[in-house]
Amino acid sequence: QHPDAVVIAADTFVVFGDKLLGKPKSEKEAEEMLRMVSGKRLTVITGVTIMEKAQAKELSFSEETILEMKEMTDEEIFAYIKTGEPMDKAGAFGMQELGASFVKRVEGDFFSAVGLPLYRLMQELKDFGIHAFQQSPD
Repeated sequence: QHPDAVVIAADTFVVFGDKLLGKPKSEKEAEEMLRMVSGKRLTVITGVTIMEKAQAKELSFSEETILEMKEMTDEEIFAYIKTGEPMDKAGAFGMQELGASFVKRVEGDFFSAVGLPLYRLMQELKDFGIHAFQQSPD
């Protein structure tokens, strides 16, 4: 219905060593993931695809952000799991919510780590004729 529409899709996952950590399927798996990354460094990767049907144009890219996690106590892990927040977050924690309290340091694009690398997205959208501060016609 909207031939000039631009579609943006993004997904995020966590890499720890040789493991890909998606969303936990159970509270037990959330606990295992949180224990695994406690006090460690991990990589958050967000992949983005931009598509425009009218010009048959498509672009995909990814951004990586390194996080240094704090040592989590058993009490913190169990209390966090009880909030339900880890259950729909890659790696069992969300930096944009309560899980931010577990992140000691961010190396790279904060917004990429929460699911959408805004700076890079805005740069890439220019190739689609979209500019952040573009005035719409009156």
